Amino acid sequence: MKHAAAEILREYGPFPGVERVHGVSFDGENVWFASGEKLNAFDPQSGQTLRSIDVAAHAGTAFDGRHFFQLANDRIQKIDPDTGKVLATIPAPGGGRDSGLTWAEGTLWVGQYRERKIHQIDPETGKILRTVESNRFVTGVTWVDGELWHATWEGDQSDLRRVDPRTGKVLETLDMPDGIGVSGMESDGGERLYCGSTSDGVVRAVRRPK
Repeated sequence: MKHAAAEILREYGPFPGVERVHGVSFDGENVWFASGEKLNAFDPQSGQTLRSIDVAAHAGTAFDGRHFFQLANDRIQKIDPDTGKVLATIPAPGGGRDSGLTWAEGTLWVGQYRERKIHQIDPETGKILRTVESNRFVTGVTWVDGELWHATWEGDQSDLRRVDPRTGKVLETLDMPDGIGVSGMESDGGERLYCGSTSDGVVRAVRRPK
């Protein structure tokens, strides 16, 4: 297993009126993050906040190329990014104990914090298709280049780990600095993993090893 310290490339925020960041997503251009009652977008080049959508946003956020999926208590909402309208909802597998959320292979992947699990679910029905086990509390989840990454947060320690999606075996870990916890996480499809923080309301870009 590869093991290294996380290399933080940039810090965004703190953002006005944002106490903590829950889910994080990327639409191909801008970074989006959930802050409780809003989904907010910022430009990762300038760091400038662009817009926000008024919607319950309590945990993970995902983008399928057309719509956002947002955890809100015990449900996952499908949201039109242009209008902010909730188009559909499905039950969340953890019934409100869910954490990260990402889109890959036509399905949603949902982290379950204290259960130390990641579920692959059907985006139409919420049915669980597959479960990956972890040995730490799971927060953010993302896929990039066929790799499954998830963030952990237990005690004061947070790390980012690449795992085998079939077995859950840890292949690589990046340790975050002490006291910096990671909530939501999403890849930009390249070398950056965008990581939310619930301790100080910022988003950090961490280098994904090649």
